[in-house]
Amino acid sequence: MSKAMWPEPWPEQARGVPNVALRSALFGVFGKGARRYLEQVQVATTGDAQILYTGQRLDQGDLDVWEAILHLARRQPLGAQCEFTAYQLLRLICKTDTGGNRRTLHRRILRLKATALEMSCNVQGRRVTYIGSLIHDAIQDERTKRYVVVINVAWRPFFEAAHFTYIDWVIRNELDGKPLAQWLHGFYSTHDQPYPLTVQFLHKLSGSDAACMRSFRQLLKHAASEWAHASARHGSQVDVNLLGDVLHVRHGPRRWRRQHRCENTVELFPAEPALMQLP
Repeated sequence: MSKAMWPEPWPEQARGVPNVALRSALFGVFGKGARRYLEQVQVATTGDAQILYTGQRLDQGDLDVWEAILHLARRQPLGAQCEFTAYQLLRLICKTDTGGNRRTLHRRILRLKATALEMSCNVQGRRVTYIGSLIHDAIQDERTKRYVVVINVAWRPFFEAAHFTYIDWVIRNELDGKPLAQWLHGFYSTHDQPYPLTVQFLHKLSGSDAACMRSFRQLLKHAASEWAHASARHGSQVDVNLLGDVLHVRHGPRRWRRQHRCENTVELFPAEPALMQLP
């Protein structure tokens, strides 16, 4: 496989993530239990992005692992082999090195490898479509138990200016076990001046499995409060207000900001588009 350079490596306490993964239901919000298998399902997205997804549904724990793999791989060319142990990856996602956590980690790596995406968005004036998986190759040495993972070089356009975001890992980790709060943190981290959005829109975009809008509204209100308090405890400020059925978010000072920012945030949401809910 050919290789390409990443953007300048992000700080150790941040995670670099393509916006298309954070502004969608690709890594959704749903309860524990058997995961549904989806085939060529259109995932809810914003703006000009489109995602057709095949594989088991992905959650915020899967996103933690994918972010950690990108984090380890960022100091070598895209398309190169990235080698690590289960212990190293578990430390990165702040999990103890136990047999149960190793098995969970292995299942998440398998799940990420088994995905198939047809993902399109506009990148610097051109339409880019990625067809592939979240992890291109994954090998585990049976003797040493070390993993060797490759991220497809075709991901490079999604790390161009204005198309990826720094996620404050300390805040995200504090929200572990609170998937809607984690999703809100990731989604709103991609915007400097967020546009007010309705409860119904956020329900679809987050891939929530909440049965009705009333229950989701309560979950949203609680999750937004958890996110705001976690941010404040770690040197970032965010004001969140749920007024009626519209969530208003305003960022204050933040510890980490995306190196490459999109200045025309409002243009992403000129109106709330019709989104296809995951079945």
